[in-house]
Amino acid sequence: MQAVIGDRLHLHGREVGTPDHICEIIEVRGVDGTPPYVVRHGDGHVTMVFPGPDASVEHPRESASMT
Repeated sequence: MQAVIGDRLHLHGREVGTPDHICEIIEVRGVDGTPPYVVRHGDGHVTMVFPGPDASVEHPRESASMT
C-alpha cells in the first residue's frame, strides 16, 4: 500500500451492516508512501492509522485526469 498526501484512505466495513469509512491522508509517516498515515476524518478529528487488509488507498488525481 502506497499513498501521498491528498489521497483518500477507504476503510471497508468488516461486518455486514457496518458502513465503509473514507478519510483524507494528510501526512505519510512511512518510507516511500507506506503506512502509517495521519488522516483527517469527516468530522474533522485527526488520527494516525496503520491500515489493515480491509483498507485501500484511492488516488483522486488519477481519476480526475482520466476524464
